[in-house]
Amino acid sequence: MDWLMTMNLTIKQSNSFKKTVRKLPKQHKAILDEEVRKLVNNPVLGERKKGDLDFLRVHKFKLLNQEVLLGYMFEEDEIILTLLKLGTHENFYRDIKNNI
Repeated sequence: MDWLMTMNLTIKQSNSFKKTVRKLPKQHKAILDEEVRKLVNNPVLGERKKGDLDFLRVHKFKLLNQEVLLGYMFEEDEIILTLLKLGTHENFYRDIKNNI
């Protein structure tokens, strides 16, 4: 992906995120690239979760006709954007809790 490093923002990817992206068709990857660029330009764009997921932000977007959630963390003090998970709403939050 062409967004792995920007001027001052470091972007990291979890293994789960990488695995999901590898399986995407090219046209889906192009849409994902555009959505990640939006996050690079505005890392607080996604909705911040509460409670035991307060470290998590979720950016929602359409991938063709299906809503997809992109879970990520933004560490302002270190200027790091960590892409954690990409998927549909089903089991999304449960899977994040189990993997963190």
